[in-house]
Amino acid sequence: MGTPGDAAADGARVTWLVRTVGLAGSCHPGPVAVVTALTAVMAVTSGQGTARSVLTTVAVLAGQLSIGWCNDAVDARRDIAAGRHGKPVVDGAIGVRQVWVAAYVALALCVPLSLACGVLAGTVHLVGVAAAWVYDLRLKATAWSWVPYAVGFATLPAFVALGLPGQPWPPWWVVTAGALLGVGAHLADALPDIRSDLALGVRGWPHRFGPAGARLLLPVPLVTATAVLALGPVGPLDRWGLTALAAAVLVAVTGAVLGRRRERTAFAAAVVVAAVDVGLLLVRGAGVT
Repeated sequence: MGTPGDAAADGARVTWLVRTVGLAGSCHPGPVAVVTALTAVMAVTSGQGTARSVLTTVAVLAGQLSIGWCNDAVDARRDIAAGRHGKPVVDGAIGVRQVWVAAYVALALCVPLSLACGVLAGTVHLVGVAAAWVYDLRLKATAWSWVPYAVGFATLPAFVALGLPGQPWPPWWVVTAGALLGVGAHLADALPDIRSDLALGVRGWPHRFGPAGARLLLPVPLVTATAVLALGPVGPLDRWGLTALAAAVLVAVTGAVLGRRRERTAFAAAVVVAAVDVGLLLVRGAGVT
């Protein structure tokens, strides 16, 4: 039979585990993983060495964690009011103050990690991180909510390219496609909660179109990004660009038509188009240069 001390220790371990899992869940792990993985692939395919690729990836991971935790902390009161169970703060797995502490610690780590990739590269990355924090703190419920997404996604390929020897800027079409992907990501991120957000008075850029309007608009920046990636490089349109562009248009139109009855179909179509864009970006870039 265990002693009271053993029971207390077990309880403390359980509490620690619950808080750790809650903290991990409150960082928006899906987007964090996707953006970090994309950056890692861009770093490797662009020619960064192993050590620099790891440093670039870790810097982005720290920035994304800070953004995700900041977002959850800012939204805590609204999420509780909307009854969005499944979020750690709403379910009581982690406290808002603890999420804020984690956000600031991750941000503090992001600064030296970014600058270690080079002052210019690091500054560009920190501009993107700062834009995301401004979104969380100020712009989320305004008509300008799309701007931080565009800036943040545009700075990622620039951060990778500027970390290469000679600090080359990426081509304009890579940065433009990144910005368009960011706008599409904003629409996709807002769509699942758009009705409850509207009920709570949130009037961000996607919300102003309403659920149906946002659903129909969602593929537009993504297909435009496909066109930019396909047509931007100098020279004739190759088979990769032509195939990607045709696939993106076909999927987007199909999603828009079928999405009138099944909203999830339009969202799924947008995800497919985004995947096509990311694949084309990596094929085109040898990453980003």
